[in-house]
Amino acid sequence: MIVGSLLFRVRGLLERTVFLPKAAPYILVLPFLVSFCMFFLFPLVSSVQMSMMKYEGFTESVFVGLDNYKALWNPRFFEAIRVTMTYTFCTIAILVPVPLFLAVLINSKSCIASTFFKSAYFIPQLTSVIVAGIFFRYAFSDTPTALINTIAGFFGADPVLWLKEKLPVMVAMVTLCVWRWFGVNLVYFLSSMQGISPELYEAAAIDGASAWRQFLHVTLPGLKPTIIYVITISVYGGFAMFSESYILFSSSRTPGDIAGTMVGYIYQMAFVEARLGFAAAAGIVLLVLVLVINIAQLNLFGMFKKEE
Repeated sequence: MIVGSLLFRVRGLLERTVFLPKAAPYILVLPFLVSFCMFFLFPLVSSVQMSMMKYEGFTESVFVGLDNYKALWNPRFFEAIRVTMTYTFCTIAILVPVPLFLAVLINSKSCIASTFFKSAYFIPQLTSVIVAGIFFRYAFSDTPTALINTIAGFFGADPVLWLKEKLPVMVAMVTLCVWRWFGVNLVYFLSSMQGISPELYEAAAIDGASAWRQFLHVTLPGLKPTIIYVITISVYGGFAMFSESYILFSSSRTPGDIAGTMVGYIYQMAFVEARLGFAAAAGIVLLVLVLVINIAQLNLFGMFKKEE
């Protein structure tokens, strides 16, 4: 009671000052500005500075300018970009339309046990990525008795070296990603569908619109902001992928770099080969790539256009 009374008196005193009304907006946004500068702006500036330096053990750093960026022009880095972009494209191609389609089915009145499906699809997100990665490593093992090879054997297929060839290893990584994030995207779409007015569907039905036309002209426009959001975070998640590949191979370096992602490449350069400046340069390039791709897709969906 005493503390509350004291705070009330302090508040009343501040409200009677002339300066507070003008400063109030700045005071309210101050916590965000402080956290933004501490956890984003300062690390970003430090990374740009580090990318132009060369570190050799515990000796002092040496300014090398753009030499680290020039050194990125190598086959291994371009292979990491190729793997990352392929992985990102494949995951988006699955994790946007398929959860959207199932969300429409689960949200329909004819769906039985919709609550069960909502919970079941979300369970993988509650599973530790370490546990999931170990399971998938053994499931996609090269041995004929591994789970996936056993299932393929029932259909007469020969055992596949899942973690030693480019195409099979991409299938393994995409499968792990889809298994983990499918339920999250499904929940996003289901939540967004609750905000679409039922009156729109009733009006469309009265006008004679079929279920497909209702989906095209009512559901999709209503889900547009959510679809854009899911694509945006999927681009970021695809380019930031590291833990899944690391767990599958127990290392940041994969055989022949067949599954070497950009983040794995940065980790290898920074913490294994101790090339901190070079790793920082690769991180800046990764940041620029993600920004360019996301800005391009946001512009494609018309997010920067003014509403009429």
